[in-house]
Amino acid sequence: MDSDLLAGPSRILALTQGDPAGIGPEIIVKAFLEDAAATRHAFVVGQVEVLRRAAAVVEAASGGMPLPVIRIETPAEVMDLPPRCLPVLDPAGPGPGPGAWPVLPPWGQVGAQAGRQAAQAVVWAARAALSGQVAAVVTAPLHKESLHAAGVEFPGHTELLQAEAARHAACAVQEMPVRMMLASPELRTVLVSIHVSLRQAIEAVTFENVLETLRITHAALARMLGRAPRIAVAGLNPHAGEGGLFGREEIDVIAPAVRAATALGMAVQGPIAPDTVFMRARSGPGLAGEFDVVVAMYHDQGLIPVKYLGVEHGVNVTLGLPMVRTSPDHGTAFDVAGTGRASASSLLQALRMARQLVA
Repeated sequence: MDSDLLAGPSRILALTQGDPAGIGPEIIVKAFLEDAAATRHAFVVGQVEVLRRAAAVVEAASGGMPLPVIRIETPAEVMDLPPRCLPVLDPAGPGPGPGAWPVLPPWGQVGAQAGRQAAQAVVWAARAALSGQVAAVVTAPLHKESLHAAGVEFPGHTELLQAEAARHAACAVQEMPVRMMLASPELRTVLVSIHVSLRQAIEAVTFENVLETLRITHAALARMLGRAPRIAVAGLNPHAGEGGLFGREEIDVIAPAVRAATALGMAVQGPIAPDTVFMRARSGPGLAGEFDVVVAMYHDQGLIPVKYLGVEHGVNVTLGLPMVRTSPDHGTAFDVAGTGRASASSLLQALRMARQLVA
């Protein structure tokens, strides 16, 4: 018998549908059509009709073979399904009922219904992973404005998953610190702060937050790499403050956190000028990076370099959770939703990374 089939939940991946008005359902369909190995023993948490609409769009755009979308009721059912089908588990329950959605959200529009569907799928998948029903969660893009319209109190996946993990562990959210890592074949970055304003991000550059980020980064990368990671820390200010001429955060906050991390046995260097540190960490054919990961002080500082190198290759990994979660490195792309033109490359990378992390 196939050893994978004996592995049970340790091989099953839950893939959330994302915002039904965005490209998430389409790229899920394309992923199942393009890579049977990456999508093997994976299923979608979402609405069957949303995925069937997406499958019809992809078929019409490509002229290819249709992909059957089938309803399942438990994750374990995917272990016995034949290839070339798309299993969907509706978190509202089997068949029409009180939780069923009356209409499909229109393509490319912010809406409360779309936000509720997206959040519902994430919560169900997170609870399945935390309870051991699935090995990992891979999330398709959601839209933060739709979440807000739906009354969801969290601005994005990371915060929603953090809250679910804290609930499962019966602890306060503050006791479940998490960080966002963006990873591509050439560069990894981890962020001190995530979805806050730039003003709030600067205020979040504290000794405690920087050191905690270094702790989380070291622990996660050590598991991934099988050795202590080489960590670079970006400065906050131009030229890393230029000895205090352009700001004192490097002197008063970041450097002390680096020294504290070094004293704990971590291989950390910094603060390094943010306009050069990412180039120094970049690796690839014929290019050996000096560092395994860069800790960036805020969202755009860390994400722009990774996305510039190729958004189709980037993967978002949430560090610090008691579960594996990855996602593609792009958003809902409302401007092309419903056309069948969106690429599944980053989603496939996220699926492959999730498999690596649970192997």
